[in-house]
Amino acid sequence: MIEVTLAIGVAAFCLIAVMGLLPVAIKMQQASVQQTKANAIISQISSDLLADVRLPPGQASKAQGDWSNLHGHWAQVATPANLHGRWAQVATPDVLYFTNDAKQSGYQGSAPADAAFRATITYMLPPTTTTSLANIKVTWPASIDPATGTPAGSAETYISVNR
Repeated sequence: MIEVTLAIGVAAFCLIAVMGLLPVAIKMQQASVQQTKANAIISQISSDLLADVRLPPGQASKAQGDWSNLHGHWAQVATPANLHGRWAQVATPDVLYFTNDAKQSGYQGSAPADAAFRATITYMLPPTTTTSLANIKVTWPASIDPATGTPAGSAETYISVNR
């Protein structure tokens, strides 16, 4: 009978230890989901910037969705001597907002009510006639500006586009 009581005590102690790990595991899983969504947003932005390379006359951009609000499209950069868009204003990056489903919900200004992620695209100077660089940083929650506060998480990458 003593062996059974000791076994139940050991089992209860182990069960309490496992239950104590559950909140940490749930928090880690949630962070993993947010990181995956942020990487999907970075991939979406990178794909659009790559698709919006300077095109020969008469060809349309292959970008899908409402990306017309990006001020620093590669297409606006003719030569380093003739800078347009955000290339001429490096201190003002493009800010895009995305929902939890990684759909764009707004740009610039304050975060829309349905925004979960904030993407900041900083164009690096000087662009050359063959290569352009940009820094893409996605933070969450969208309501926290990384310049003034500390977001819960972030993902960042640099993109180089050879034209």
